[in-house]
Amino acid sequence: MKRRLIQLAATILTNPHAANFLNGRLYRGELKNFCAPGLNCWSCPAATLSCPIGALQAVGGAGGKFSFYAAGFTLLIGLFFGRAVCGFLCPFGLIQELLNKIPSPKISLPRKLLRVKYFLLIVFVLILPVATKFGEPTFCEYICPAGTLEAGLPLIATHEEFRGVLGNLFALKISVLLAVIFLCVVAHRFFCRVMCPLGAIYGLLNKYSFYQINYAADKCVACGRCKKNCPLELDPTKDFSSAECVRCGRCKKVCPTRALN
Repeated sequence: MKRRLIQLAATILTNPHAANFLNGRLYRGELKNFCAPGLNCWSCPAATLSCPIGALQAVGGAGGKFSFYAAGFTLLIGLFFGRAVCGFLCPFGLIQELLNKIPSPKISLPRKLLRVKYFLLIVFVLILPVATKFGEPTFCEYICPAGTLEAGLPLIATHEEFRGVLGNLFALKISVLLAVIFLCVVAHRFFCRVMCPLGAIYGLLNKYSFYQINYAADKCVACGRCKKNCPLELDPTKDFSSAECVRCGRCKKVCPTRALN
């Protein structure tokens, strides 16, 4: 319950301009020069801060430059919190968890599928924005379902002039969004685990982050409760530093001997 309250608070604090959903305006103040820790679209009418993935692409596409601020901020946050950002501070992470609560058959994700996010990070965030002729933010433009949900649909609903220019690209983005929504219903945090380049960065730093799950083997009674209750299908006694762990704390709550803390 505490984690859910933190998720809600983080979502509200990074998106305080909810009234803009009614008029389609965007906040363009000084705070937009700073990045949010989680995935939250710059063009979301309610957003105050920028998305670190969007910032990396935008600067990379502007003459092939590297965004030292966006990269440094993301690395710093990752070194402090790792993927706890995904579990506590990411608005789209909260949306995914709520979608997964919809009653439906649930599926397991093959471990190899979890590598896709690293491919998307390298190709669509780091390489293509620099390599394309017009410096397009390729992940945002062609893939990101968070941007479609948080920005694309609200802006189309409030700006009639946008509706007349919708084409194949919008159809592609809607298809990706619908697919991700369905997969998040049947698989816990599908986008977070398979497609999120920000989660990929934080995952690489999970092992080295300040915020950790510690495992005391001498206290473990091998009851298996932590593994059974892990929504990400990890074994916390072996994977407590896994790049996939979002530090949700469910394993700690069910551990009878406090071997996990």
